[in-house]
Amino acid sequence: MPVRVLIVDDSAFMRSALGKMLSSDPEVEVAGTARDGLDALDKVVQLKPDLVTMDVEMPRMDGIEALRRIMASNPVPVIMVSSLTMAGAKATLEALEIGAVDFIPKNLSDLSINIVNIREILLEKVKQIGRRRIVPPRRFTAVRPEASPPRPDPSGYRIERRIGIVAIGTSTGGPKALQEVLPKLPKEFPVPVVVVQHMPPAFTGPFAERLNELCRVSVKEAEEGESLKPGVVFVAPGRGHMSIRKGRTGECVVSVSENRPDLIYRPSADVMLASVAEVFPGRALGVILTGMGNDGEKGMRAIKSGGGRTIAEDESTCVVYGMSRSVVEAGLADKVVPLQEVAGEIVNAV
Repeated sequence: MPVRVLIVDDSAFMRSALGKMLSSDPEVEVAGTARDGLDALDKVVQLKPDLVTMDVEMPRMDGIEALRRIMASNPVPVIMVSSLTMAGAKATLEALEIGAVDFIPKNLSDLSINIVNIREILLEKVKQIGRRRIVPPRRFTAVRPEASPPRPDPSGYRIERRIGIVAIGTSTGGPKALQEVLPKLPKEFPVPVVVVQHMPPAFTGPFAERLNELCRVSVKEAEEGESLKPGVVFVAPGRGHMSIRKGRTGECVVSVSENRPDLIYRPSADVMLASVAEVFPGRALGVILTGMGNDGEKGMRAIKSGGGRTIAEDESTCVVYGMSRSVVEAGLADKVVPLQEVAGEIVNAV
């Protein structure tokens, strides 16, 4: 059975563009279209789609309000269609907290050079999310700073060399997954944390700010040349690929490169993880969470080969079992655990 999709957008161009992309795959069917949020509420009930693509800005009722009502009365997986702006980023992050599964860029007309990649990514997201019909909880409840962090488990990792850094890679479903993991880390976390979440440039800054509000550790968007510090989470900027290198005086610093057109996913988990394996041989902890594709597999192999430790999220909690699956099936995961146990495993490892 094909995945049946409802396209919600006030732009005839966008409805047509998305419709053509989706209809090009025999495993996907466009069940219908809606011009605004009110129309979408009716169509969700009438058509019972497997997945909805939802524009953010629309007349009569915008995508955020429509999403709230859909999640409250007829929950269905929703992918937001967002403009690649700061305002669009904040609205999309709000939508992800309300219950949207993921987002795609609205600026399709400006991305014609990469239209093949965009089509492939869109179809993969729609098919994987639509088939599993995963609907995140309507509201995410963060672990507040006064809550107790996970306690170290004496039966956990037993390694000779101390972990010097935690490196996390994720994609589809990652914003909620990171909001589950990072707020559980204790304030005095003894090592730096570096994170790659596949996101456009305008999104990673607001996303880091939101995480910082939820966490005991400090969270910020990484900047070129800044030194890594214990108890600080550095989110890779969406404008390029983050890696870690040794500075002139021996400290570990952030490096951001935009000259990698060969890489489909940006920022790249493989680039970040491989650099961590090189700079922290035998002392890196790699973590792969939910996400489509296999970005991160090569980097986790480098960490594993260098004597570091690896964790992968279990299929049972992944929104899309792609990145984690590639690591697990390649035999690169020391531990495979559900999302709610990831933070405890990280604390045990360091």
